[in-house]
Amino acid sequence: QMADPFLYDTGERSHYGCLGHEVQIEYLKAYVCRPSFLTDKAVIVVHDVFGWRFPDIRYIVDLMAGHGYITICPDFFKGTEPWTSTDHWADFPDWMKNHDPTKVDKEADVVLKYLKEQCGAKKIGIVGFSWGGMAVHHLMLKNPQLTAGVSLYGRIVRDSEERYNLLNPTFFIFGEKDHTISLDQVFLLEDKLKQYCKVPYKIKVYPGQVHGFAQLKPEDMKPEDKPYIEEARRDMIDWIKMFV
Repeated sequence: QMADPFLYDTGERSHYGCLGHEVQIEYLKAYVCRPSFLTDKAVIVVHDVFGWRFPDIRYIVDLMAGHGYITICPDFFKGTEPWTSTDHWADFPDWMKNHDPTKVDKEADVVLKYLKEQCGAKKIGIVGFSWGGMAVHHLMLKNPQLTAGVSLYGRIVRDSEERYNLLNPTFFIFGEKDHTISLDQVFLLEDKLKQYCKVPYKIKVYPGQVHGFAQLKPEDMKPEDKPYIEEARRDMIDWIKMFV
């Protein structure tokens, strides 16, 4: 029996009244939130295993929009079922085989085209959480149209040189107590980026934080974690603001 990789209970999440709306883009559904003024800057948010409807991820979309970006979270699972807190962790590896975070290029292209042609976006960044953090790491190696990326606790898989030659500035956020990502892996990532990466990058580990910490909504935060959650979000937004 695999330990539950998410140490927060997703069953009792508070509901969240979203500020944005849902759209259909070609074969993808997506949640979009726009700032109150016109802008040509956009951010793609890549959801975690709980999918594009999960309230925590919509909270992040609205947060980014509040900082002046057209923000969109497409359904990278293409209408298939997301993981749920009642599923059995023993089945997780099989589920992951059918939901590969490195097979997101086609969806990313559809969304980039929409942002450019329908929303007038000229600069586009991307942030992703957990499963989405892995997708961001992949896309920042492959897609030069993404001006900057933030990967939050994306598990580090497969060690090969191609994993480090990032095309544009990328920031990696980790929790110190994340039991899906060892600090050894984080240090290895840092070493390899020093060797191979030719663009700005940053790695930061937040004390005492578990997997999934940065997308918690305010009412779900524990007081001792709140400063680190807020710092991680601020850092994420500052990185996007610096480059997008």
